[in-house]
Amino acid sequence: MFVRPLDQVTLADVAAVGAKCATLGELIAARAVLGAAVPGGFAVTTEAYRRHLVDHGLVAPLAAALAGLDPDDLDDLARRAASARALIERAPVAPALAAELAAAVAAHHGDAAVAVRSSATVEDLAAASAAGQQTSFLHVRGASAVVDAVRRCWASAFTARAIAYRRAHGLPDEAVAVGVLVQAMVAADRGAAGVAFSLDPETGFPDVVLVSSAWGLGDAVVGGRVRPDELYVHKPTGAVVWRRVGAKEVRCVEARGGGLRDEPVSLEDRRRPSLPDDAARTLAGWTTAIEAHLSARAGAPTPVEVEWARDAGGALHVVQARPATGRAARAPALRLDRLLGHAAAIAHGTSVGAGIGIGRARVVTSSAQLDQVERGDVVVTTLADPDWTPVLRRVAAIVAERGGRTSHAAVVARELDVPAVVGVEGALRRVPDGEIVTVSCAEGDVGRIYRGAQPFEPLELDAATLAAVPSTRTRVEMSLGRPDRAFRLARLPCDGIGLARIEYVLTTWVGLHPLAVVHYDRLPLELRGPIDARLDGRTDRAEVFVDRLAQGLAVLAAAMWPRPVRMRFSDFTSAEFARLPGGLPFEPLEANPLLGWRGASRYLDPECREAFALECAAVRRVRELGLTNLHVMLPFCRTPDDAARVLELAAAAGLPRGAGGPSWHLLAELPSNALLADRFAELFDGFTIGLTDLTQLVLGVDREAARVATSFDERDPAVRRACGLVIDAARARGLPVALVGQAPLDDPALARWLVERGVGAISVAPDSVIPLRRQLAAIEAGGA
Repeated sequence: MFVRPLDQVTLADVAAVGAKCATLGELIAARAVLGAAVPGGFAVTTEAYRRHLVDHGLVAPLAAALAGLDPDDLDDLARRAASARALIERAPVAPALAAELAAAVAAHHGDAAVAVRSSATVEDLAAASAAGQQTSFLHVRGASAVVDAVRRCWASAFTARAIAYRRAHGLPDEAVAVGVLVQAMVAADRGAAGVAFSLDPETGFPDVVLVSSAWGLGDAVVGGRVRPDELYVHKPTGAVVWRRVGAKEVRCVEARGGGLRDEPVSLEDRRRPSLPDDAARTLAGWTTAIEAHLSARAGAPTPVEVEWARDAGGALHVVQARPATGRAARAPALRLDRLLGHAAAIAHGTSVGAGIGIGRARVVTSSAQLDQVERGDVVVTTLADPDWTPVLRRVAAIVAERGGRTSHAAVVARELDVPAVVGVEGALRRVPDGEIVTVSCAEGDVGRIYRGAQPFEPLELDAATLAAVPSTRTRVEMSLGRPDRAFRLARLPCDGIGLARIEYVLTTWVGLHPLAVVHYDRLPLELRGPIDARLDGRTDRAEVFVDRLAQGLAVLAAAMWPRPVRMRFSDFTSAEFARLPGGLPFEPLEANPLLGWRGASRYLDPECREAFALECAAVRRVRELGLTNLHVMLPFCRTPDDAARVLELAAAAGLPRGAGGPSWHLLAELPSNALLADRFAELFDGFTIGLTDLTQLVLGVDREAARVATSFDERDPAVRRACGLVIDAARARGLPVALVGQAPLDDPALARWLVERGVGAISVAPDSVIPLRRQLAAIEAGGA
């Protein structure tokens, strides 16, 4: 009477069995379509919970225990919550129900271990996730242990966090009922487990699945006790575009005598990915299918969060699914807060959210210190406990030493729209207690903490503003080389990336000088340490370089898909290359690096050909993943002969022009490119005019030199004539021509001239995309 097999419930039964049971039953019923493996089991109905309260006369005592509660008084909240739970836990389960549970355990699971999870009627819903508020028990064995776990799941309806959550959402306690899921246990103790989101939870970018993973049971991941591995799988192509190996400090396993324990993970396993790429792709496929199914059932887009487990034999299972909540899942305004200062960060970690929070740092090592936290403070702690939600609602930001972006604490931070930085090594020591600090999640994937109140510029573009931006015949592209901003900026109404600078990927994602990788044995011993530190124990240095570079480029391509991305091969000067780890021994001291060993001349030098081949290999790898919207651009090429030789080198490195390869643009930034544009046009698939460098070199002006800076003028007739030569040569051969630079936005007359001459695309900084689009629309309509 109080037990229903999971394969006999669906989403229509939320009131009867709770949201978790109903969702899993729905997935089991649709498994032929979804393909996802879901462990079987049974649901204990919400009616059993209600009967337990009524039969033992607990309804009035529970109401009395919580009457007049102030959820902001955490000490009182904790006392009352404990009292309420005790009322339920002390009352014995009715013999008839205990017997029914024992029979169900024997029929469905025999002597095998099970997972017993709460399934509240207001849990795992799109409007109210309540993630992690109620209790789960893993590795439960025997009927009597299951009966006890069921009663404790009922009691968990009155955790401090669950009570505070209901108060915040206006939900009366009596309106909530708790079903219980009793499910076959996936033995992931010696396998892996984690969470998959059907979108990027930080930005709402919908075309990827984020999979987090760690060794052992998933309790350590969702509880935030480890920094998990993370993989992004691109939905349209199935490509794993980004993977990050987390610290995975502990492994959650079954404890001897019952319960769970954390055991340390060996250094070898910490460095090793806990989930193969093919398994991540399988999980991404399941997650995408579940998202589509639940969206169809809801009649509206429903991003999902899926908990999964992989046993020691490699078999994957979905153990829980729920609608994803938080700001990103609600299709919020595009938030582009921008720091205006350039202070050095005192600590960094993984960003959760997109904003910037400023407040007084309050180091909190236990819940007993929460009464010291005032509105607008920045909480600094080892692990942000979700039970602290009443306090976290009023803080400016959260900084935590532990946890990842899929932990319950991160989910809470997103729901509250509070910037948080997690996985901050040494946060309690690095962030000064009592001082004003700035917590920035506006700089991409890495969140940073700065001393003092740093100036910043807030900017939000709502959906209506984005939708109202006019279309134009002239393509508006953006200049972007930061993969960590790509998913967020993908919502901008742009036509792709016109200039993807590879240098940012080299300095941040790779962090290695290419020649230090190729010629590692030539490095002095004292310079090998920084290189080794970046390799994380790996000896395949060239593969590390190519893999990391390819991941950065793949993220850019995935964010724009299917819009084109034109990547400029490395164009650092020798002075800039020398600053990369291991670079100093390989770089000459040049009097004028801007006119020296850079661009094509580096690729052609016998010393650097292997380094150029690494860049080609990274581009080839991205395109082989299916991201064929990635194209390339050759910078600072002095002569057509140099261009032909570079193209030969690229073809030898597996990146030929044509024959299914990328399109090749010449970055026209030298006077010789303009004067011999007709000859360059024979070698390339298009031109991109680099207006800033072309202006400097046509006029012979260093724009950074204060005494002659006033002579730098992109509107100068000589510069315009040089641009015209490139445009005419391109049009004569039917080639596309684009331009990179902010000048058309600042000078409408220049923009009009470019449109009239047939420039097909203009690339500007991300925050200039919308203003330029509006300006071009007016020009094309015949306005000013």
